[in-house]
Amino acid sequence: MVQAWYMDESADDPRLPHRPEPDRAVGLEQLRGLGVLYWKLDADKYENDPELEKIRRERNYSWMDIITICKDKLPNYEEKIQLFYQEHLHLDEEIRYVLEGSGYFDVRDREDRWIRIFMEKGDMITLPAGIYHRFTLDEKNYVKAMRLFVGEPVWTAYNRPADHFPAREQYVRFLAQTA
Repeated sequence: MVQAWYMDESADDPRLPHRPEPDRAVGLEQLRGLGVLYWKLDADKYENDPELEKIRRERNYSWMDIITICKDKLPNYEEKIQLFYQEHLHLDEEIRYVLEGSGYFDVRDREDRWIRIFMEKGDMITLPAGIYHRFTLDEKNYVKAMRLFVGEPVWTAYNRPADHFPAREQYVRFLAQTA
């Protein structure tokens, strides 16, 4: 099952867990309240997984590719890692399915605090359009993930502040309605 927690305020290496003492765990219900969806799938059979196909059909995830994030596989690795870790939003959902390795998605809660979501093999997550978030690898420095999209992929990230976009305004309304 997914592991998520409120992050500590440390400025240490972002690849560390940043888990405070005492732990401040976050459950699936709280993530759902932020519009974050989560599934646990069998990554060993991602190519022929009826459960993944069902999710893709139901949510119209028609496009996919696979990205490997590590020094040996990703061109401009250091630049990309820094880019992924800048707080940003997208105008569409961000869907990631971890096939190998691990990393962290950080999302903002209603009070603008960071929640860290640990992602490992078999974890699939959907971040809603308009949510401020960022991504980093963990200390293993490796993840292989499926990226899914509704229609053609849009890669544009809008760094914070980006509150003027309709996707952000819609997300803020969603938060207000579910509070």
